Amino acid sequence: MNENIEFLEYIYKTCDMGVKASEKLLNVLKEKDNKIKKDLEKYLKEYEKYVKKSEKILKKYKVEPKTIGPMADIMSSFNIKMEVLQDNSDAKIADMLIKGFTCGIVDTEKRLKNYVKEIDKDIEHLGKELLDFQKEQTETLRTYL
Repeated sequence: MNENIEFLEYIYKTCDMGVKASEKLLNVLKEKDNKIKKDLEKYLKEYEKYVKKSEKILKKYKVEPKTIGPMADIMSSFNIKMEVLQDNSDAKIADMLIKGFTCGIVDTEKRLKNYVKEIDKDIEHLGKELLDFQKEQTETLRTYL
């Protein structure tokens, strides 16, 4: 598979999952008084931006973006609900989000290193932008711990 497409699909799926998880978490917290909701709304907008950017570039390659599978989506939804039912404090939610962002950071860094010589500069730039976003958010979330 073309490295450009492979990396773009990774960005798309990662950010699509971020959109869905943010929406689910915001929905679960809808009736609660958590300060972290403002940050979640910001994450949702950022992830939506990356979904649109990666989707636009994928379409230039004539590739239809693929979302995460329904089973992964159901499991994610279930895990979010269970975590929040057990403890809906801002600290617990920040901890959960930091873990998610950290997995994303590791995966994005690995992929960037693997693809850096093979991918177009605009796609590399998008990947680095996503990586910076992920790193910044882990720092922001630490204030809730």
